[in-house]
Amino acid sequence: MEGTEEWLDIVDENGEPTGERVERETAHREGIRHRTAHVWLARRKEGKVQVLLQKRSRDKDSHPGCYDMSSGGHIPAGVDYLPSALRELKEELGVEAAKEELLYCGTRRFFWRGFFHGKPFLDNQVSRVYLLWRDPEAFALQETEVEEVLWMDFEECNSAVRQNGIQHCIALEELELLKPQLGKR
Repeated sequence: MEGTEEWLDIVDENGEPTGERVERETAHREGIRHRTAHVWLARRKEGKVQVLLQKRSRDKDSHPGCYDMSSGGHIPAGVDYLPSALRELKEELGVEAAKEELLYCGTRRFFWRGFFHGKPFLDNQVSRVYLLWRDPEAFALQETEVEEVLWMDFEECNSAVRQNGIQHCIALEELELLKPQLGKR
């Protein structure tokens, strides 16, 4: 990071840095491919698997006020997926974990086009998706990022996303990536 700008690595279709960097705002204005790390917290309660959803702050530059994965964010230039995933967990939810606890679920590539706050927003990401089995007593939410959190039965979440039963920015493809790991417990 330089000054207050957030610099991201420009990456190829596999999420490997090309050696070039771009400022985050430029990446979203021009649709330049960059990396993110997504982490889903899961727990088993009353015989059912639940996942933690975060409700994005209304001040976010994209998808304000929508339910999303437990924790996630852009990967700063020069940083790799796992350290970034662990940092986001700590910053957004106050959850500390070791890299060995994060279970890799898969990689998701997508391009999304929309408008937020009256400006075009082009999101071209390569995201690595992780699962963390954890049931914290409490969360320390980063209010500038996260408005609230909500535990939801996985099947209920899957149905709510499929039927747009909640205001969300969750991809069904990402929920599908979680299923093999969720089935192991």
